[in-house]
Amino acid sequence: MVRGFFKNISDYFVADVAMDLGTANTLVYVKNQGIVLNEPSVVAVSRNGTGFTKVEEVGLAAKQMYGRTHNKLQTIRPMKDGVIADFEITNKMIKYFIEKALKNYRFIKPRMVVGIPTCITQVEKKAVIDAATMAGVREVYLVEEPMAAAIGVGIPVHKAEGNMVIDIGGGTTDVAVTSLSAIAYGESVRVAGDELDESILRYMRLQHHMNIGIFEAERIKIQIGSAYPMEPELSTEVRGLNIKTGVPTSIVVRSQEIREAMKEPVSAIITVLMRALEKTPPELSADIYSNGIYLTGGGALIRGLDKLIEETTSLKTFVPDDPLVSIVKGAGMVLDNFEEMRKVCIN
Repeated sequence: MVRGFFKNISDYFVADVAMDLGTANTLVYVKNQGIVLNEPSVVAVSRNGTGFTKVEEVGLAAKQMYGRTHNKLQTIRPMKDGVIADFEITNKMIKYFIEKALKNYRFIKPRMVVGIPTCITQVEKKAVIDAATMAGVREVYLVEEPMAAAIGVGIPVHKAEGNMVIDIGGGTTDVAVTSLSAIAYGESVRVAGDELDESILRYMRLQHHMNIGIFEAERIKIQIGSAYPMEPELSTEVRGLNIKTGVPTSIVVRSQEIREAMKEPVSAIITVLMRALEKTPPELSADIYSNGIYLTGGGALIRGLDKLIEETTSLKTFVPDDPLVSIVKGAGMVLDNFEEMRKVCIN
């Protein structure tokens, strides 16, 4: 009873966090509180003549400035393809998000579990650990994103049973088969949400002679993007700069066009899935046939992608209620039951 009392007291002062440090968005889970932060991975900075960098805004406020800044202010997306592209800015961003999430625990150095793509190198893993440590974290543990996503959607990863997860984030698509608290087989490709946005941007330039911003392309993807024919089809107004006249203009585009625009990156995702299925050992393949495929990450929200996967593979495909939070939710579950689940973390 006394031991339980002191455990409850110690839990009250614990400020451990789990983080999905994504290319597009960063989500933070605080132990005993749940998900407390979900903001874009964007930082607005100003630099003086000596090269000193001052952070002006982070997250949603910085995203709203993107493409609208003057020459003394710059907006940066410090994560690219799921890894750190700008170490200094990423360090400042992590520090800002941790301080915002732990505003009531300012003097406590947290322990942190971070989700990372399966394809990153040892150097890139070390960069994540170093950035978090410099931001004030006392211990950093890494868990591969598809493993975290599998835990987040309720897959019993500790069992000797194969389950396939496709996690489509902003920078990478990870396809993994989990079994016995590890990834038994994994494939990864640096084609995901950002590449889908870029494909829409290119399509608008080539087919409609219109320049649009990357976040306008993202909005189009979210509003009318699809991977499979819909009934009814959708449309949206798009605003941008007419390349021929040099004058701002707007047009209406249909979901059929955007589906065609996204065809190449969607095909790349299907290709990596088929390659993973082909290379999965027979016993695990039998389990996947019974259990189906789980689709997580922001890409899981693309209309009809689950139908396209089912049609291509003949396997049941499931999308959780909120696929965007699967990774951070799973990392948070690792944090909450750390002694039991630390084996899913990687060195």
